Amino acid sequence: MEDTLEDLFAVIEDRKETLPEDSYTASLFTHEKGENAVLEKLGEESTELVLAAKDDDHEEIAYEAADIVYHLLVLLSMKDMDLEDLEAELEARR
Repeated sequence: MEDTLEDLFAVIEDRKETLPEDSYTASLFTHEKGENAVLEKLGEESTELVLAAKDDDHEEIAYEAADIVYHLLVLLSMKDMDLEDLEAELEARR
């Protein structure tokens, strides 16, 4: 899992730097709403996760949880944070 998150975060950081025109990730960094676009997506995906959990739909729970993790990583990148910041906070809570 650690490699997966690191690889995904590296792709997000690359899209942030290179801003390819056909990239959904890059579009989040250049969206006219700014970070609000990502914040809205996090809210939307959180609601979808809650509904999937309520329905006990394991496949949909995994799908929506992945969407949340992805958008969370985009938000961390927008805020010039990285996985180490997240890891340090999680470690502090153990």
